[in-house]
Amino acid sequence: MDKINLRSAGLAAVCILVPVVSGAVVGIFTVTGLSGWYTTLNKPWFTPPDYVFGPVWTILYILMGISLYLFISKREENKFLKTGIILFAAQLSVNLLWSVLFFGLHSPIAGLVCILVMLALIVATLLAFRKVSTPAALLLVPYIAWVCIATALNAGVFLLN
Repeated sequence: MDKINLRSAGLAAVCILVPVVSGAVVGIFTVTGLSGWYTTLNKPWFTPPDYVFGPVWTILYILMGISLYLFISKREENKFLKTGIILFAAQLSVNLLWSVLFFGLHSPIAGLVCILVMLALIVATLLAFRKVSTPAALLLVPYIAWVCIATALNAGVFLLN
């Protein structure tokens, strides 16, 4: 393997690890919040079983990392690089914040406000990535879809409690 391929593989690994590690931190808040408080809440009828969330989020974090790699790997022709990275970091940070607010602070209303901001940031990230790499943008579509479901769940929890 030559130097460029090793550098590319290293960049891909870092890009994937960033959201996966962030997801692991989110998982800590989520697992902690699932015992006790969350189990006592009234939830919408369409709430998936708890065991679905871990695998779905793991896949989404991996897809996010691949998307980030595809976006960053075009850095020579990418005048949107800085904006895209800032948006990606912002949406990932807000993703973490949502878990803190919803599960950590037991606040469905704060979680709802936060997840709406997160959804807007994900859309902005997708649009920035699309200017550089269509595959990078498309890899974020499942994430947006899942966050839309999570938004509806969060709203349902807020309204039912």
